[in-house]
Amino acid sequence: MNKVSEPANVFDVLMTKDGSHTLMSRQFDDSYHAHNGALSESKHVYIDAGYQALLPHVAYIGILELGFGTGMNAALTLQAALGSEHSIKKPIHYTSIEAYPVPIEVIVQLNYVEQWGEALQDCFLRMHMAPWGQDVEIVPGFILHKVHCKLADFSADNRAFNLVYYDGFAPSKQPELWSADNFTHLWPMLEDEAMLVSYCANGQFKRNLKAVGFTVKPYPGALGRREMTRAWKTVPHTSVTL
Repeated sequence: MNKVSEPANVFDVLMTKDGSHTLMSRQFDDSYHAHNGALSESKHVYIDAGYQALLPHVAYIGILELGFGTGMNAALTLQAALGSEHSIKKPIHYTSIEAYPVPIEVIVQLNYVEQWGEALQDCFLRMHMAPWGQDVEIVPGFILHKVHCKLADFSADNRAFNLVYYDGFAPSKQPELWSADNFTHLWPMLEDEAMLVSYCANGQFKRNLKAVGFTVKPYPGALGRREMTRAWKTVPHTSVTL
């Protein structure tokens, strides 16, 4: 697996309408989250429509995330998993692919930690400080494994994941991320009936998923967006139940 040479990049910290920060990447001329609300969007798309929807149907969660970015999705997943009892009932192995890591000196400017309790603040920083290419136990039951590469260069054991957070920059900014080739590459790494969730509802993206064999169903988008995408790896004689 080849690491990606980190290009020169500049990040601007922006405030979104729900009071949480996002980043603007000048390299890709795109923001990491919706301007209507960074935290609100991530929670709706990846936690409510993804993690929480799948949780009752599985014994464990194996997540593959495209784009570690600010670490928001990982932290929100941990927060949801801990719940009010502050312990994880079903183990989570969280693998996150990131080709262009955000420097820690940029991360510490974000105001997410101000909106979380001290325990989650500490976990959030530990996630960013975790070494690449290693399993790191953030709390008992939650393993983070960050991989510094592009999706096309990533490989994993067959059927390693049952949930995919597809959270790259927009198709207009990084069209190669949304190609059918990438979804063909993902297919053997996913369990039968694995779920994929994404903020993106681009028509070609959904057609590419279907061409590979995914079943795609419409789902209400976040913060005024009409739709987001939920898709399943469907195989003969199985059915989507979520």
